[in-house]
Amino acid sequence: MKQKSKTPVMAGFMAVLFFFLAGGIDTLASEKTGYDFLSSGIAEVLDPSALSNEAPVKEQREMNLNEKFEAEMERMEQELTMANVQDALNVRAQASEDSEKVGVLYKDCGGTVLERRGGWTKLKSGNVTGWAKDEFLLFGEDAKNMAEDVGNWIVTLDADAVRVRTQPSDEAEVCGLLAYEDSVEFIDNIENGWISVEFNDEVRYVNSDYINVKFHIDEGESMEVIRIREREAEERRQKRMKENRGAVAADADELKLLGALIYCEAGNQSYEGMVGVGAVVMNRVKSSAYPNTIHSVIYASGQFTPAMTGKVARVYEGNKVPQACMNAAQAAINGETTVGGATHFRRAGKREGYVLGDHVFW
Repeated sequence: MKQKSKTPVMAGFMAVLFFFLAGGIDTLASEKTGYDFLSSGIAEVLDPSALSNEAPVKEQREMNLNEKFEAEMERMEQELTMANVQDALNVRAQASEDSEKVGVLYKDCGGTVLERRGGWTKLKSGNVTGWAKDEFLLFGEDAKNMAEDVGNWIVTLDADAVRVRTQPSDEAEVCGLLAYEDSVEFIDNIENGWISVEFNDEVRYVNSDYINVKFHIDEGESMEVIRIREREAEERRQKRMKENRGAVAADADELKLLGALIYCEAGNQSYEGMVGVGAVVMNRVKSSAYPNTIHSVIYASGQFTPAMTGKVARVYEGNKVPQACMNAAQAAINGETTVGGATHFRRAGKREGYVLGDHVFW
């Protein structure tokens, strides 16, 4: 049974953990036998004894986890702004409607306030920096409340690697290692300085002394990035049409991409849960608040964690999409849904919505 959170600031938040390291591990060679190690393509060899209980781990303890969360929540309320629109919000080079459009904030995206004047706010969100009208933005407590509803927590390491254990104890068995660009899902804050995570479909534990926290919200995109992404997508479509006789190949490509995302997000869920994730993507494709192709929705900045970390691409390129996920993707493309018109999902918890398996949809 999962333990309940003892930290007030954590209540209601489900999160995805991103672990970014200054240096990682290229290989554990034959010594990694018996352990799960999620990363690949890493620069520095780690002594295999890091998987033992005895090896020390470099750490920083300037603030405890509760203090880190509280500091981040305070920063959010002071610096955060959220797009308060049903469609996309235009971001301009100057504080004028006549100024050049430099990017967009999609529905439920947010950014950091840089400057405010004359009914306009200069903000930074992802790769877009520019001005947006205050009437389409939320600030302060309103922005924080909206962010809490649609965002998640990002956790970064203070150490070169972090051990994953079977129980919340330094004496518990080490069952894996988290390193550069690994991602696992946050479940709860446990007493005595531990957090629980989902690791290979099991509830496992990481010492919270080795982490920092930052709240993550969906980000906007600059027009330059949007144009590059759309041009590359069009080039891929044109190439496939010439090589494979048209729309069937293009459909097959997006089907496989959607299947890869479903596998990464809901590969351990029921078929109905897989269709639900696919339906979220297709609901976004059909909405004017998001890009209008499967590829663009999945790879829009800061939207789907497995796409951000490269996991979707690895599954897609390695032809590792299970048939059940492909079937669910095809069903979603055909218009089937098990979650109505939902455009968001996360691990089920305090967030209200339609619960299906381990996810809540809204």
